[in-house]
Amino acid sequence: MVQQAVAILDSGVGGLTVVKEVMRQLPQEKIIYFGDTARTPYGPRSSSEIIFFTKQIVHYLIQFQPKLIVIACNTATAVALDPVRAFVSVPVVGVIHPGARAAIKTTKMGVVGVIGTEGTIKSRAYEIALKQLSPSIKVISLTCPSFVPLVEQGLFDTEETKQDVSKSLASLRKLPMDCLILGCTHYPFLRETIATVMGDKVALISSADETAREISTILHHRGHLATTDQLPVHHFFCSGDSRIFQQIAQAWLGEQIKVTPVVWQVPRIV
Repeated sequence: MVQQAVAILDSGVGGLTVVKEVMRQLPQEKIIYFGDTARTPYGPRSSSEIIFFTKQIVHYLIQFQPKLIVIACNTATAVALDPVRAFVSVPVVGVIHPGARAAIKTTKMGVVGVIGTEGTIKSRAYEIALKQLSPSIKVISLTCPSFVPLVEQGLFDTEETKQDVSKSLASLRKLPMDCLILGCTHYPFLRETIATVMGDKVALISSADETAREISTILHHRGHLATTDQLPVHHFFCSGDSRIFQQIAQAWLGEQIKVTPVVWQVPRIV
């Protein structure tokens, strides 16, 4: 019997932060990952473009018959989660609500910062999710459009990146908060630099850990947790430069992987 996989998609390499946590928490689960590196970043794009791109990737992944799909891109989660759920029969998980739950558990002041792409912040998705959980919460949001391109180039710890992060977060440093949501799955690649800029009194929240827990809960509830004793073979796909993707992925995940490049052809999307 062929083992069904958990499919994870992102606008680029950012979703690898979710992959790493799923591999840690659910080591028996097979993962199929798609990074749309040819069209990253999604943040500045229109909602209609993001919905089309996300549906196109999901359409591609469905051929592998996954048992669950994770939209690991915050921007895509914000605008495309419901449209994707409407045309697939398997559970579809986003990363915004898991991140919001983690922040509510962490904050003591009741003040939560959110950094993200233009699309994510404009959607107010985190603010809505946080206030659904705690109506009195104060949310401070900031766009950081330069972060994704830096990560996609593998520039995690350069002097240029450190200066960029410091400049981008300068306004947040002056505001009282004890919790900052990294509202883009690319941002954990810059976690050390962000932590240095924000200081040790501000807890950084990545949605990856909570998202992996949600995946585990859903699979357990449906009786679909992997039971094989053999370590799974994961598959990675990307639409852009597969060499850069492979370098970043292997460094982040700490193991050798094979990447299959995908050249887009427009499929029929229902």
